[in-house]
Amino acid sequence: MIFVDIKNDIAFRKIFGNDEKTAPLISFLNAALQLEGNDQVESVTLVNPYQFPRIRGEKASVLDVKATDHSGRIFVVEMQVAEKNGFDKRVQYYISRDYSMQLNIGDDYPVLNPAYFIGILDFSFGEGDKYNTHHLILEKETYEHLLTDIQFAFIQLPKFNLGIDELVTPIDKWTYFIKNATKLTFIPEFAQADDGLKTAFIAADKHNWTKEEWITYDNTMIQARDVIQEKLFVIEKAEAIGLEKGRIKGKLEGKIEGKIEGKIEGNLEGKIEKEIELILGMHYEGFKIPQIARITHESEEEIIRIIKESEL
Repeated sequence: MIFVDIKNDIAFRKIFGNDEKTAPLISFLNAALQLEGNDQVESVTLVNPYQFPRIRGEKASVLDVKATDHSGRIFVVEMQVAEKNGFDKRVQYYISRDYSMQLNIGDDYPVLNPAYFIGILDFSFGEGDKYNTHHLILEKETYEHLLTDIQFAFIQLPKFNLGIDELVTPIDKWTYFIKNATKLTFIPEFAQADDGLKTAFIAADKHNWTKEEWITYDNTMIQARDVIQEKLFVIEKAEAIGLEKGRIKGKLEGKIEGKIEGKIEGNLEGKIEKEIELILGMHYEGFKIPQIARITHESEEEIIRIIKESEL
């Protein structure tokens, strides 16, 4: 058996966003939120079932998995590979919006059902070594839990380091599957007793995918690698420009110190600090001489002189 990377968008939605096979999502929700007894999810209805891209390379039409259970509770499950600025505020806004949008005109507040956000994160979120965290709204001193309708759970993959023989809880087993599926060649014993987890393993087996699904999955992997390479290129280019600017600045300062005195020297040193760095930076980024002149309000002759001087 060859298992796909569950962190891939296509794989994630195929497993958790399948409205014909909801056992994996039900099992995962109960595990992630540690629901027991009458609180357990028994059935779910997908609000945004996974829709396969119509053409090769097109993004799937769902960014996460959203579902409601038999009692009306709302569950949003999201896979986040990279940490983004404002992530904490976004998830609070996201689930609060889903919670408040339950009300229609004329409805009263008692009709609101609880809403839960579950984030599977490929980065660390918060302090401590605990990989599975559950966030509630509690009274500051007594920890009384009166505001129960909005809750958050985060599964932080970098903090999960349990071996296959160390798995105890259902969420241990699910997290092991999500993080390590590509390293396995068979369905482990720990998944045999959980119908949802076993179904997830079967769905993750490449041999059960259509050719179209596999091509789309592979295209998504390529796109992800391209994004990473593009970010690395930008960083490397910025560092290279910074080093080159430093070298040029030092060279020009040396020439000025050796050849120019008084007011002229002061004026040129000011340009080094501001205008010259801007001019050379724009030049290296591919701006044309007339464009640089319009932006910096310098003459084209002066810009050409600065560029030539930097190349000596």
